[in-house]
Amino acid sequence: MASYLYQISYTASAWAALVKKPQDRAEAVTKVVEKLGGKAIGFWFAFGEADIIGILEMPDNATAAAFSVAVAAGGACSEVKTTPLLSVAEAMSAMKLAGQSGYKPVK
Repeated sequence: MASYLYQISYTASAWAALVKKPQDRAEAVTKVVEKLGGKAIGFWFAFGEADIIGILEMPDNATAAAFSVAVAAGGACSEVKTTPLLSVAEAMSAMKLAGQSGYKPVK
């Protein structure tokens, strides 16, 4: 399975709802991820551009996109960013392939 970084920001109304009635959204989200055939690695609250950071393993890009679309369509999030992650081994393989690609930069 492929790994993905999710960066999610809540709307003001979602924060208001969570302040009024705190809830563990990681539990609810994990059920959705598993239903899509994925695995939740972890979730963290963050200070900065995103409110929530999640690392998920999903079967493929289409499934990762489906999860992103479902979260965005829910209306509680003002922003949903999905970033595919490569392992170090995958990155090394990409570097080797890039070196063999024959690409010539503009001079």
